[in-house]
Amino acid sequence: MSPEKFTGDIHNAMAQLYFYYAAMNAGKSTSLLQSAYNYAERGMNTEIFTAKLDNRYGEGQVASRIGLKSEAHLFDTESDLLAETRELLANRGIDCILVDEAQFLTREQVKQLTVIVDTLDIPVLAYGLRTDFLGETFEGSHHLLAWSDKLVELKTVCYCGRKASFVVRSDDAGNPVTTGAQVDVGGNEKYESMCRRHFSERVWTS
Repeated sequence: MSPEKFTGDIHNAMAQLYFYYAAMNAGKSTSLLQSAYNYAERGMNTEIFTAKLDNRYGEGQVASRIGLKSEAHLFDTESDLLAETRELLANRGIDCILVDEAQFLTREQVKQLTVIVDTLDIPVLAYGLRTDFLGETFEGSHHLLAWSDKLVELKTVCYCGRKASFVVRSDDAGNPVTTGAQVDVGGNEKYESMCRRHFSERVWTS
C-alpha cells in the first residue's frame, strides 16, 4: 500500500499528484515540512525539491516562517525532475516527492511529475502560488491546476478578514506594481495577500 495516507490527511492508496495552492503566507512550506516529517516519523523516505531562484532562507533549503526547515534539491527551468528522481531511486526507495515553490515549474517539469506518479508509482505533493501579482497563473501553477489528481487550497486572509486569493506586489513607496517581470522574489516587504475586491481596487483599477 502506498504511504500517502501519512501525509497529514487521508489520501488514496494509489500514487497521485497533489497541488496545494494558496496566496502568500498561507503556510505552504509549513504544510510541506509537516508532510515530510510525518513520513520520516514512520521510517519512510521523502525527497524535497525547491526552486533555485528563491534562496532567501539559504540555498538548498525549504524554510517556513515559523522556523521549520529542511534540506532540498534545487531545480531551475533546465532541471529534469524525472531523471533526477530515477537517479535518487538507484540509491534508496522513495515514498514521496515534495515540491516547494511549484509555481516556478515549467510545463515539461509538471509533465515529468505526472510520469513520476503514473510510472514510478511515487506520490507527488506540490506546493505553490496560484497567481502572480497581476492575477495571472504562473506556468507551473497553470499546468498543475490542469493535470493534478487532487487540488487543495490552503487559506489565508486579507487585511479585511476575507479569504485572500491574490497577491499584490508593491514598490519601495508602497504603491502597487502593475508592470514588470512575473518573477521577482521577495517577502512581506514586497508582497501582500489580499481578497479579490481589494486586489482589484489596487491592481486592476489603479
